[in-house]
Amino acid sequence: MSKVKYYYDSETLSYRKIEKKKGRKLGIFLLSLLGMLLSGFLLLVFYLNIPGIETPKEKTLKRELANMELQYDLLNRKMDQAETVLNELADRDNNLYRVYFEANPIPEEQRKAGFGGVNRYKDLEGFDNSKLIVTANKRLDILTKQIVVQSRSLDEIAALAEEKEKLLAAIPAIQPVNNEDLTRMASGYGYRTDPFTKARKMHWGMDFTAPRGTPVYASGDGVVSRADNSASGYGNHIRIDHGYGYESLYAHLYKYNIRKGQKVKRGDLIGFVGSTGRSEAPHLHYEVFKDGERINPINFYYGNLSPEEFAELLKKSQQENQSLD
Repeated sequence: MSKVKYYYDSETLSYRKIEKKKGRKLGIFLLSLLGMLLSGFLLLVFYLNIPGIETPKEKTLKRELANMELQYDLLNRKMDQAETVLNELADRDNNLYRVYFEANPIPEEQRKAGFGGVNRYKDLEGFDNSKLIVTANKRLDILTKQIVVQSRSLDEIAALAEEKEKLLAAIPAIQPVNNEDLTRMASGYGYRTDPFTKARKMHWGMDFTAPRGTPVYASGDGVVSRADNSASGYGNHIRIDHGYGYESLYAHLYKYNIRKGQKVKRGDLIGFVGSTGRSEAPHLHYEVFKDGERINPINFYYGNLSPEEFAELLKKSQQENQSLD
């Protein structure tokens, strides 16, 4: 029960009861509430403007942003490493692999070209870190394109290597008669004295003197296109089509060890030395053709002769003596 309060009235010289006014409590309440709101607002303004004070949400976002920047920095470092490796590979590709296989180098502008036309990164713009994100995505896209270009180049090199391997196996690159079986290298490519007419005329191959029955070997991979004696002057002879424009001819044979249409490998036994056709003595007449034109066989013995043996053979082949056919 609330206490009754009095006040002294000087006019009546008596104590009078204090009467409570209606709405006073409500006014006091509203005034207190207003004071609290004002104080809270002032505290909030003060709080938000004090440097170094962050809300929990701001702290969380700041940590996420710092982690994102760290991840992008790591990504850029990895892209730097990838670009270094890719540049070294591109340098070897252009200056070693493609040179060896006689392929044109890939231009630098083609390897490192960007992407023209429509803006591929429009959706990444308009954010606080758009520049960082767009730059990283551009580098990653260009790096991906460079990898694709290099991958295709290596595919091309692999195909060229396979074809080059076939070419190297097909070129007539060995001497068709072993050195230990030779009596002598009778005559080389060039003008020589004809053994029958004694006139000086062009000798289109090389004559290897050896006993009748000496093995004759294919000088390169290919397919036997002829094995007969119907060509004038050659007697029993063999022609091997090596592909790539190369063809070899083996004439004056005693007999064959192969047949027309047969595939042969370099070093396969294909026949035996004889003296059939227009021949003065047992020997092998050997010719090499490139694109239908006769060329000097001396340039194709790197496959089984040492430098010293080749130098000796070259010296003998250049002597203008008498041929055997």
